[in-house]
Amino acid sequence: MAHPKRYIGGLTDSRRWDMVRIRPDDVIVVTPPKSGTTWMQTIIALLMSGDPDVETDVSIKMPWVDIRMREIEDVAARIEGMQHRRCLKSHTPLDGLPLDQHAQYICVFRHPLDAHFSFRNHIRNIPLNLYDMFYPEGDDDRTFKRFLDGAAEGFDMDAMPLAHIIQHYQAALALADQPNVSLFHYADMSRNLTGTFTRVAELLGVTYPADLMADLMQSARFEHMKSNAARYAPGGGTGFMESDSAFFQSGSSGKWHGQLNTAQMDSYDQIMESCLSADTRRWLEYGDAGKKVRPAELKNKLR
Repeated sequence: MAHPKRYIGGLTDSRRWDMVRIRPDDVIVVTPPKSGTTWMQTIIALLMSGDPDVETDVSIKMPWVDIRMREIEDVAARIEGMQHRRCLKSHTPLDGLPLDQHAQYICVFRHPLDAHFSFRNHIRNIPLNLYDMFYPEGDDDRTFKRFLDGAAEGFDMDAMPLAHIIQHYQAALALADQPNVSLFHYADMSRNLTGTFTRVAELLGVTYPADLMADLMQSARFEHMKSNAARYAPGGGTGFMESDSAFFQSGSSGKWHGQLNTAQMDSYDQIMESCLSADTRRWLEYGDAGKKVRPAELKNKLR
């Protein structure tokens, strides 16, 4: 197997995965930021436990391996010491991770513009100035230009530019034919949470009575997670974020409509068209519903 590609930024470092010994029953959630990571982790925690009231505590129980904020030796030791089935988190594209033929890799994507606008809100809610150059206060035009111009790798990648999202997606598509690699879309999860639970349960190899599944799904609904934000947000209840509730800002799609001018949309359009085929682009933006969108309708739908 080829050595994983290295993704090294100011906040994250994929080399940290070298310290983690992957187990055959591991579940690794691989996403660009603000694309449904915590939501998918919560679904997995609920299904692994079968407990609608499970304390997810995703920052500790489902560690983000890539992030430099904790010493990797400590993180790796804690992960190795886990006796239960593990779920780990990564914001590194799939080609930068150790790939085990038995572990499950669950990749989640969201419309790049929705992810971008959600990330804008997120960085205002966390006490880090790492992103100030990319997200200058009160300068939305520069912010969007950085989103379009940022590089997929290196320092830029931690600010989640469009190129990094596309690289995530292309790396997942390259392995999508593998039986242990699954792609999910935020819009599909929103439209059909029941179908999402059914599919994830099949990947995990778990089954529950219908009434218990209904209770598990209720715990994963946006309104429930937002109203119990201290419980579900990463680092919730610790004061890390200014507002745990603000982490779950709206859970909606299309929040960028009317926020970008024609020139900005044209620039975004050009990048997407140059990097992705019409079919793959429609899925990245709209999930399975994108299959119903004709290429000629795409620009009007984006406006």
